[in-house]
Amino acid sequence: MTILLILNDPPYGTERSYNGLRLAASLGRSENNQLHVFLIGDAVACGRAGQKVPQGYYNIQSMLHGIIRRGTQVGVCGTCMDARGLGDADLLEGAHRSSMEELGGWTLEADKVISF
Repeated sequence: MTILLILNDPPYGTERSYNGLRLAASLGRSENNQLHVFLIGDAVACGRAGQKVPQGYYNIQSMLHGIIRRGTQVGVCGTCMDARGLGDADLLEGAHRSSMEELGGWTLEADKVISF
């Protein structure tokens, strides 16, 4: 099954992106699933490398890194990156600058689309 998760919220301050990535990690454990994650709006900050959080708090960068290691493709909206002053060099390894065209393609390919 092909699944697309679209994250809209910032990495910290709400738990929506956190919970979306928890679901992504769970879905990514199944070899029968192909998973794509698209970061749009304030969620583009989830893809920023070098996140530092206080001891004992969840780390969105680590969560993304874990799902990328399992083969999940992570696209980051390029227009949203530009609007927030993020460049390609700011992204964590394995995430890539993406576009609405790629999101559209992933949407059409997906059996399920889930938005957080």
